[in-house]
Amino acid sequence: MKSFEGKVVVVTGAAQGIGYAIAEKFVQERASKLAILDWNEEAIKAAGEKLQDISADTDVLALRCDISSEEMVNAVFAEIAEKLGTVDVLVNNAGITRDIMFHKMTSKQWDDVLKVNLYGTFNCCKAVMQGMRDQSYGRIVNLSSVVAYGNAGQANYAATKGAIISLTKTLAKEGGRKGITVNAVAPHCIDTPMMHSVPADFKQNLISNHVMQRMGKPEEVAALVVFLANEEASYVSGTCIDCTGGDVT
Repeated sequence: MKSFEGKVVVVTGAAQGIGYAIAEKFVQERASKLAILDWNEEAIKAAGEKLQDISADTDVLALRCDISSEEMVNAVFAEIAEKLGTVDVLVNNAGITRDIMFHKMTSKQWDDVLKVNLYGTFNCCKAVMQGMRDQSYGRIVNLSSVVAYGNAGQANYAATKGAIISLTKTLAKEGGRKGITVNAVAPHCIDTPMMHSVPADFKQNLISNHVMQRMGKPEEVAALVVFLANEEASYVSGTCIDCTGGDVT
């Protein structure tokens, strides 16, 4: 796989879990400039310091950003452009859950998830799209989920992750002639802090019924994301790849 030397990469939701693993993989693949974003300022600064310690060859910029705010996204991406240059690679990883059965779901729980997961993805894609079109090059990878296909208690989350797949396919059609590829990755059963919050018996049942008898690692999702952002995946666009260990239930 070709390295990311000379490339400007942005990863959202990068303070921990899959997002941090993705950012770390880009550092390992020698990205020249990396901006990592998260709503938690203390956590993202700590993540930035860890990543900078891995390699002095990557210029790491860690910024607090609430991606649900179009105004804040625009300000943060303007700072990225000023300090690092035009974005070549965007990974939309940030997301939240507010799980509850639909008949008990409040409008706020619905809106909160849509604002971060869907509007946040829109805001970040919008912030980089013109620059990618101007330079006739870009890579966007959006994190969806197999929950997009439906899961009890996650109507809000599922709706956003399904919409992200549709958005991915549409942007791929719009950006293709400008050298922009847009893809999505749909993980399932990954060992992340979000998974740590579920009841132990539920998690054990999930593992016991999984075809591989284990959860996936954030690093395994990161490897797929970084491949899709690479030059060697230049003819892969408009697709959503499941990262489930063979388990799609």
